[in-house]
Amino acid sequence: MASNKIVLASAQKAIKAELSVLTMSDEQITDQIYATHVHADDDNFDEDSLFAIVENILKRATVVADNVMLGTHGHPENVEEKAPKASFTPPLCTLKHLSSLMTCKSPGEEFAHKTTMLILSNLANYSWDSKAVLTLAAFAMEYGEFWLLTQLHSSDQLAKPIGILKRVPTILSRPGLQKHKKAMVELNNLVKVTLEVIQCMFELEKLSIYGTKDVPALSIAMDRIPIDVYWAIITIAACMTQLCCIINDEDRTQDLSPFAQKINYTLTLLRMQITLCRQQIEIIEAYRKLSKLLQTPTEIMEVFKALIFGKDNVQPLIDGSTNRVVNIDVLKKKNVLFYISALDITIDDILILKPIYEGIRKEDQYKIVWIPIVEQWTDELRKKFEMLRSKMPWYVVQYFSPVVGIKFIKEEWNFKNKPILVVMNRQGKVEHSNALHMIRVWGMKAFPFTITAEEALTNRVDGIGSVWFDIHPDVSNWIKQEKYIFFYGGKDNEWIQQFNKKVATLANDPVMKDTKISIELFCVGKGSKGEDEPNILGHFWNRIESFFFSKTHKKTEQDIVTQEIQKLLSYKTESGWAVLSKGSRLVVSGNGTTMLKVLEEFDKKKELVREVGFEICFKDHHEKIIQTGRHCCRVDIPMNAGKVPEHIKCPECPRIMETYISFKCCHIDGPMNALH
Repeated sequence: MASNKIVLASAQKAIKAELSVLTMSDEQITDQIYATHVHADDDNFDEDSLFAIVENILKRATVVADNVMLGTHGHPENVEEKAPKASFTPPLCTLKHLSSLMTCKSPGEEFAHKTTMLILSNLANYSWDSKAVLTLAAFAMEYGEFWLLTQLHSSDQLAKPIGILKRVPTILSRPGLQKHKKAMVELNNLVKVTLEVIQCMFELEKLSIYGTKDVPALSIAMDRIPIDVYWAIITIAACMTQLCCIINDEDRTQDLSPFAQKINYTLTLLRMQITLCRQQIEIIEAYRKLSKLLQTPTEIMEVFKALIFGKDNVQPLIDGSTNRVVNIDVLKKKNVLFYISALDITIDDILILKPIYEGIRKEDQYKIVWIPIVEQWTDELRKKFEMLRSKMPWYVVQYFSPVVGIKFIKEEWNFKNKPILVVMNRQGKVEHSNALHMIRVWGMKAFPFTITAEEALTNRVDGIGSVWFDIHPDVSNWIKQEKYIFFYGGKDNEWIQQFNKKVATLANDPVMKDTKISIELFCVGKGSKGEDEPNILGHFWNRIESFFFSKTHKKTEQDIVTQEIQKLLSYKTESGWAVLSKGSRLVVSGNGTTMLKVLEEFDKKKELVREVGFEICFKDHHEKIIQTGRHCCRVDIPMNAGKVPEHIKCPECPRIMETYISFKCCHIDGPMNALH
C-alpha cells in the first residue's frame, strides 16, 4: 500500500511539472532563458541564407505531406525558390548536433522544455533569431528527408533501402496511414505555423532599421522576441518528438495541441505588431516625403495625396454641395484650405466656415477640403462622420483608414485635436499653417488667409475692434456712430449690477450731456433681461483667444495691440472685467476692481472732461489706480489650441510670465452645442 502511494505521488508530481511548463508566465520563462544567453558573437553567421534554405525545404515538404495525407494536388516545384548567398557554408556539425538533441525523446511538455533549454545552452553565443533558425534547420533536415523519401523510395534504387531504414513503406502502407494520419496532419500544420512565426521574426529584424523612437511598436515586438524564440524552439522540439514517434510506429505520441495553441497565439501577436509597425513606418515615410515635397514647389495634388493616402490607395472626394463622389483632380491648380479636425466638432465650428465657403466659391480658385482625423474607425464613428459630412457643402475626404500624414500634421502644423485650417497655394506651398484664428475674428476680410494678410489685420490700431464688431446688431450701430462703449462681464453678478449702475449714472451725468459724450453699455453673456447668453459669451472669448494666437504666431516685440488683447484674455477668469472702446478702437481695459474704482472716483474728475476730454481723463485715472495696486495676472491658453508661445510678457508689467500647468473643466461658456 505504501509503495502504491509513493508511485501515485510521484506520478502526480510529474504531471504537475509537465503542466507548469505551459502555464509559466513570460517573466518566469525569461528568467530561465536569459540564463542561457550570452552576448551574441555570430556577426559572421549568415542566418538569412540558412533561413532561405529552410524555407525551400519546409514549404515543399509541407506541400508533399498535404498531397499524401489529404489527397491535395499541390505542386512543390511551384514554390518560390529562395536563393542563399553563393558563399554560404551550412553549419552542418551544429545542425547534426541540434538534431541529435531533439531525436528520440520521450513525449511530454517537460521533456520538450528540457530539450529547449539544452538547445539554448548550446546556442548561447548566437542571436535570438539565429537560435530559432538553426533549430528549425536541424528539424528541416529530418522532416525534408522523410518526405523526399516518400516520393523517391518506390522509383529510385538508392532511395528504396534508405526509405526502408526510415520506415517510409510502413508509414505509407494503408494500416500506417490509418494509424498516423491525424497525427501527421497536425504535425504538418504545426510546422507551417512555426515556419511563419520565424518568418515574422526575420521581418521584424528587417524593420528594426527604423529604430524604436520613430516606430514605438518595434520596441514592444523586439522585447518579446526571446519569448517568441522560446515557443518556436519548444514547438520544434515537440514536432521532432512527434516525427520520431510516427517513424518508429509507436502507440504513444506527442500531444501537439497545447503547443499549437501557444504558437498560434505567438503568431497572432507577431502579425499584429508587424501590422502596427508597418503603419507607423508608413507614417514616418509620409512625414519624410511631405517634408521634401514642401521644400520645393510642386503641384498641390501631389502634396494632398502624400498627406492623406497610403501607397497606391488614392480615394475620391465627396462634393458636399452635390453629395456626389468626385475625382481629386478637382483640386488641380487650386488654392486649397484644408480644414483638419477630429469628429468632436460643433455646429459653431462648421458655421464659421460657411461664409468663407460662400465667399470663395465665386472665384473657383479656392477650395475647402475637410480632413477628418480618426485614429481608429468604428461603425459608430462612421455614422458620426456621415452626419457631420451632411452639414458641409465643401469637399470631404472619405477615407476610413488613419491619415498617413498624421505625424506631419501634428508636429509641423501643431494639430492637437482642435480644428485647424491650413492654407496651401496651387504649388503646394503652405501660406498659413492655421488661418482659423484670423477667420474667427475677421471672416472674409482676412482673404486670402495668408500670413501677410493676418499681419496687416492684427497690426491695425483698431484691429481689436473686430472682436466685438458683430457681436450684436446694437453694438455694430454704436461702433459705426463712434460712440463710447463699455463692454463688461464676469462671474460675479453683484459686481455686474454695481458696474451697470455706475456707468448708467455716468452716462446721464450733466457734464457728459453738455460735452456730448454718448456712452453705451453691453454686458457680454447677459441678455437685456439679465438672462444668461452662453453662446455670445463663448463667441466673444473664442475671438479674443483667436486674436491672441494671430498676434503671437511670430516672435516679435510686444506692441500695444498685443498687450491689450493679452490683458483681455487674462480677464476671462476674473470676477469682473470691463473694456472701454471708442467705436472700434480700444481705449482702456481693466479688471473689475480697478474699473469700478475709476467710476466711483470719477465724479471728482469729471470737470476735467471739459478741458482734456473724457477719454484722456478716464485713462489717466485708471493708470494711477493700477500703479497703486497691481494684482497677479493670469492668462489661460488651451494646450490643444495650436502652437503656444514659449514666453509671454505680462500685460501689466515688463516681466516674463511664469508658466504653470493646470487641468480644469470650465462651463462658463455654456453647453458645447454639439452636433447629434
